[in-house]
Amino acid sequence: MSDPKPGNTKNQLRDETSPYLLQHADNPVNWYPWGDAALRAARDSGRPILLSVGYSACHWCHVMAHESFENPATAAVMNKLFINVKVDREERPDIDRIYQTSHQLLTQRPGGWPLTMFINPEDQKPFFGGTYFPGEARYGLPAFADLLHKVSDYFEQNREEIRSQAEQLTAVLEKLEPAGLQQDLAFTDEPLAAARKQLASTFDQHNGGFGSAPKFPHPQNIDRLLRHWRDSALGDEPDVEALYMATLSLTRMAEGGIYDQLGGGFCRYSVDAAWQIPHFEKMLYDNGPLLALYAQAFLATGDSFFGRIANQTADWIIQRMAAPDGGFYSSLDADSEGEEGRYYVWNPEQVQQCIGSDNYPIVAQRFGLDQAANFEGRWHLAVKASLAEIAAQHGGSESAVLAQIDAARTLLLSERQNRIEPALDDKQLTAWNALAIRGLTIAARATQRQELQVAAVTAAHFLADNLLIDGRLYATSKNGVARFPGYLDDHAFLLDALLEVLQSSWDSELLATAIKIADLLLLHFEDPAGGGFYFTADDHENLMHRPKPLADEAMPSGNGIAAFSLQRLGFILGEKRYLEAAEKCLRAAWQAMTEYPQGHVSLLTALEEYVTPPEVIVIRGPHAEITRWRQSACAIYAPRRIVLAIGEDEENLPGALATRRPLANGTVAYRCEGTECSLPITTWEALAEQISSDTQIS
Repeated sequence: MSDPKPGNTKNQLRDETSPYLLQHADNPVNWYPWGDAALRAARDSGRPILLSVGYSACHWCHVMAHESFENPATAAVMNKLFINVKVDREERPDIDRIYQTSHQLLTQRPGGWPLTMFINPEDQKPFFGGTYFPGEARYGLPAFADLLHKVSDYFEQNREEIRSQAEQLTAVLEKLEPAGLQQDLAFTDEPLAAARKQLASTFDQHNGGFGSAPKFPHPQNIDRLLRHWRDSALGDEPDVEALYMATLSLTRMAEGGIYDQLGGGFCRYSVDAAWQIPHFEKMLYDNGPLLALYAQAFLATGDSFFGRIANQTADWIIQRMAAPDGGFYSSLDADSEGEEGRYYVWNPEQVQQCIGSDNYPIVAQRFGLDQAANFEGRWHLAVKASLAEIAAQHGGSESAVLAQIDAARTLLLSERQNRIEPALDDKQLTAWNALAIRGLTIAARATQRQELQVAAVTAAHFLADNLLIDGRLYATSKNGVARFPGYLDDHAFLLDALLEVLQSSWDSELLATAIKIADLLLLHFEDPAGGGFYFTADDHENLMHRPKPLADEAMPSGNGIAAFSLQRLGFILGEKRYLEAAEKCLRAAWQAMTEYPQGHVSLLTALEEYVTPPEVIVIRGPHAEITRWRQSACAIYAPRRIVLAIGEDEENLPGALATRRPLANGTVAYRCEGTECSLPITTWEALAEQISSDTQIS
């Protein structure tokens, strides 16, 4: 295809569905989406590919677009020297993963977005790259247009060196993959203890969380600490420090500016170590796991603060991110009206005018409006004073102070809604929806809010009905159109979410969907010889590399969640294929888990349930009674307990569930630990006695 002609304001992105790609459809750059047309154009022209990867909520992506991609002079250089390809990293995590890893290997620096890579058209392998480049020289970086000329000249003059570098890059990428099965090893829980030690060594004792700025929530790490504490709670020396690390992290995050103090929900990360100032984009994939964590912390501790944050986060997901068709949208932008954070920040005069002079002193003390501005001359709200401190200074009870603050929050939120909102990315991603479904259903059990479970079940059926097409799972849906074959994360996260949904409300259709997803994982993603799961299916587009990622990143490891959920489904159904695939995944990942356990906590959770199999309780009988039994069995934090309440009218259940039959009259429970099961239990008191040793926490 030719470059855009004068007056032609649309490039090759005009027919895309991604909101991010459509943001660039009017650029003077002749952008292509990734695909055969772009790759063919690069090969035919001999020009290198300029690959730009970003996402719609990304602040620095917008900055680079404004400075360079909307600049006609810079665009002319791009069009003359390169074939320009724009990728939404949320639609194409396969491409993003490959080139982020390549960037890190080439530059010896971590990547990020926007990702800017220059690629040899002969083999799709990069020879130079970076992230954000400014329109004019600054930050120690060259002007983007100047860089383009230098890269083009280098490509023309150093072809052999580029080919040699590509061979070295390929070799290193291959070495990064798991070495293969370790058939003769005996699994132990040593990596679990090692992870606990590593997490303690990087824990921020004052602010919570791990490491320094920028600070990410890392829900998997907090989940590991909660599970570690729970596993030790019945022993002689309960690990209260693990509980402290988890709860302090959750408290500091929820009190900080990374949490939306008015509208609920979390931003992606904090630029400072104290969680005060975030990058303001709000992503569904963060809020699903964090919702689950706060609900679990509420169950574990009984602290109403954690229940409050869980409820507010769930409300934000349902009220702001829910689509009319039952699924959930992807993200809210960091920017509004061209400025990052503009939607969220205040000045004291605005707040006082909104809530009144009588309420202002308490609200100002609570959220730091009586202190110096903390964001570009304005105030981003974060908790600066406890309820006890405010009550002591102003009089009254803590509950009265909280009620006054909540009334002010309602007024401020209503006022904020009159502003121009950040843009919504309204595509629906299978993996991210699955994380939200899991979070909502865990929160529904913890808070006893039936509407959360209804939302989770509705979204699960949306995915089953609209993204599972002709026996294959798709990754994204926009305006009712499903696109892109699903990745490992789509399958693994959905399987995990469905198993959580089934614990809150039995649905035989969703069990059938879970089995289909598990079978797709084994058929298209498993490496049966080497163990573990590839990120892309066996019939996926041929890219420069097919990774088998083990480590947790911003989202949990697809391999970790696949092993965990397949193992659980295997125990529920008595299906050896699933158990064996999970075991082979753990064997392939053993070296990684032992060398760097903190980076592989999702796999460690699967290992934990291999070493000490989960407790599966199947309850059969009349609906009202089995619901009461289920709620009682789920009333405490017991992360290795799976409770399935299946009505007496359910027939033709698969696998081992077929043997868990209802009684002619009354309710019965079957309790299994791994493959060992009890005799039928016919009273709640008898079941409670069997599980009591696992419910009495010191």
